[in-house]
Amino acid sequence: MEEPEPAGAAAPPPGLRSLLPPREFLCSRKGLLLLAESVLSFIIFICYIASLAASFMVAPLLEFLLALFLFFAYATKINEKLKGPCWPLTDFLRCITAAIIYFAISIAAVSKYKDGASKAAGVFGFKATIVYAIDFYITFNDLVTSLKQGSADAPEGRKSEDEDSDSDSD
Repeated sequence: MEEPEPAGAAAPPPGLRSLLPPREFLCSRKGLLLLAESVLSFIIFICYIASLAASFMVAPLLEFLLALFLFFAYATKINEKLKGPCWPLTDFLRCITAAIIYFAISIAAVSKYKDGASKAAGVFGFKATIVYAIDFYITFNDLVTSLKQGSADAPEGRKSEDEDSDSDSD
């Protein structure tokens, strides 16, 4: 005869599973973009380490760490708990600077260096530029929506021009 399992045995252990992001975030557009940015930045970092253009390795390393941080910040909803920084603005600035930096160092890596690792880093850098540009566009729309909601929530609201003008001139 088999012994019945205890009631708590069917639940997964809370160890490493609690560190994994929720499935709905992984399948969301923002989750996929941040995951792609992290993976591409890590690949570019490895390519630059193996290339003659090793001086370019700092930018992909920083972008990898920033993308990883924001991935876990959004996955664990830290952005909703911490109201201090404007998260869409922070993400917007990260995306636009990353796209510009990746585009510039990719052109330099492909045109100046002749080894295969530099060329691979440049090609992956162009792909990362596209991914960051897509994320930039989506984040810009979120930022505009966030700023519109922020101005609508202001206690005074916006006054019309008639309320601001001085009517004593009649």
